[in-house]
Amino acid sequence: MIYRKPKFTDVIVMQELINANAERGLMLPRSRNAIYETLRDFTLAEEAGKIVGVGALHVIWDEMAEIRALAVLPELQKTGIGRKIVNILIEDAKTLGVKQVFALTYQAGFFAKCGFTEVAKDDLPHKVWKECINCPKFPNCDETAMILNLE
Repeated sequence: MIYRKPKFTDVIVMQELINANAERGLMLPRSRNAIYETLRDFTLAEEAGKIVGVGALHVIWDEMAEIRALAVLPELQKTGIGRKIVNILIEDAKTLGVKQVFALTYQAGFFAKCGFTEVAKDDLPHKVWKECINCPKFPNCDETAMILNLE
């Protein structure tokens, strides 16, 4: 398994993987434009030349970042790929000096296994919600807020 940063040529496959997981109710979908705009945030898992997992670390605010768009092929879920991507993203966050990493997720159990704890969405800074206006579920967010303190 190779973990690497994406290239422009990976975007279509990344979107297919993310949106296939969204169709299963595991996450929210992403537009191709959103992936292009945040391409540098992503880390990919690749096996035998095939992208099998993706995830992004998006800096939100002063010393705070979000793990988002975490998706793994269904047949490879529960094999450690998602956790490895999260660990890589956490190490990236530490390198940047991030103090808190959070996720808004439908997979709270997974993030709990990665050391995150559930918090009330209202406990997150308002800056977190700036992109939510574009979400089809706005303003009725049904995701769980999870946070990991890195200090």
